[in-house]
Amino acid sequence: MRPPASVPGRPEPTPWAASGRRARNHSAGRSNLPSLATGPLTYLQFHLAFTLPVLVALALLQRRTREPWWPLGVLVGVAFVYTTPWDNYLVARAIWTYPPEAVMATVGYVPVEEYAFFVIQTVITGLWTRLLQARWPVRVQPEADLRVRAIGASVFGVLALLGVACLVAAGHWLYLGLIVAWAFPVLAGMWWLGGHLIWARRRLVAWAVVPITLYLWVADRIAIGLGIWDITDATRTGWEILGLPVEEALFFLVTNLLVAQGLVMLERVRRDG
Repeated sequence: MRPPASVPGRPEPTPWAASGRRARNHSAGRSNLPSLATGPLTYLQFHLAFTLPVLVALALLQRRTREPWWPLGVLVGVAFVYTTPWDNYLVARAIWTYPPEAVMATVGYVPVEEYAFFVIQTVITGLWTRLLQARWPVRVQPEADLRVRAIGASVFGVLALLGVACLVAAGHWLYLGLIVAWAFPVLAGMWWLGGHLIWARRRLVAWAVVPITLYLWVADRIAIGLGIWDITDATRTGWEILGLPVEEALFFLVTNLLVAQGLVMLERVRRDG
């Protein structure tokens, strides 16, 4: 473990003020959530307040579920492995920044609490999806439909190419491009392999994704306002949803979609009562 280091040829993170909050460029159109403390809450405190209570509550409700646990375990492992290099790149490029006093330690460029977030978010969305699967079990295996699979894969494939275009444009399009080019090829592959399964369970997927995403949007907005982390102006579009950068909103939407779709593709048919 080591503190964040500067990277040759990459933009330096904006210095953190003595109060612990990063200096913000309000003239660039950034929103300003009033500070609720003299210094930032820590990332660990964020988890204790916003993510771990939800995880524990959902875990206590799992006695109602009958789905096997291995699909969620697989998704947690894949999410951790696939997100780790991507997240390290973002922090190294100062696209995401953290005040040093808000985190316990870093591995590579990423705080240990951020690595925990990979796991916690996947588990939260997975546990919520399992509850919905218990309420709406799949009774009949949907027939393979190449047309549905091809349409879904094509839509996400085209969007992935737009993400690559944003990467090439860089600048204010960089963060958006990194999200789209990272997540949408996977979504395209999921639809090509199991789009008929996802389409047949579209109501469940929507209910799995929307509530958790809305909650994480609120939590993320509060965390940014309290200075636990921040998004650099120079690499984001400046578009916001009630003060939340649109890139952050998209990130939580697509990552929850990846989890919900993955569990739907791996769920078993229940023919019992």
